[in-house]
Amino acid sequence: MTEFTSDIKILPYNQEKIYKVLSNMDNLERIKDKIPYEKVTDFSFDQDSCSFSVNPVGKVKFSIIERKPVNTIKFAADQAPVEVNMWIQLLPVAENESKMKLTVKANLNPFLKPMLSRPLQDGVNKIADILATVPYDEVVAKEYTN
Repeated sequence: MTEFTSDIKILPYNQEKIYKVLSNMDNLERIKDKIPYEKVTDFSFDQDSCSFSVNPVGKVKFSIIERKPVNTIKFAADQAPVEVNMWIQLLPVAENESKMKLTVKANLNPFLKPMLSRPLQDGVNKIADILATVPYDEVVAKEYTN
């Protein structure tokens, strides 16, 4: 398995709030406007999974396979061209500040590894960038008003 790790992001929210949003995939519905639609389309969400189409890969589905409250959310790709696991790690920095890091492990064969390593690393960093811009306070507030 080849590992790809995002840059560490500092988020101006407490760890519990970020975890609450990211550990329920239904919340992605509220932030899908931040996802670049030129490459990612056909979103579908439920509490434990999300699926989407990625150009040129096709349909991909990720499911949450483990939740460690307020620290870690682990995902596995149910539908993907290669075996992929991903996890989000959260650590507190201060009362209203947290660190976040994404890690992806992909089972790439030696032929695909040189072609896919750069796009996968860029993708991991892009996902981390998007998650770092989520207005977690607003998402949690919407959850309580729905």
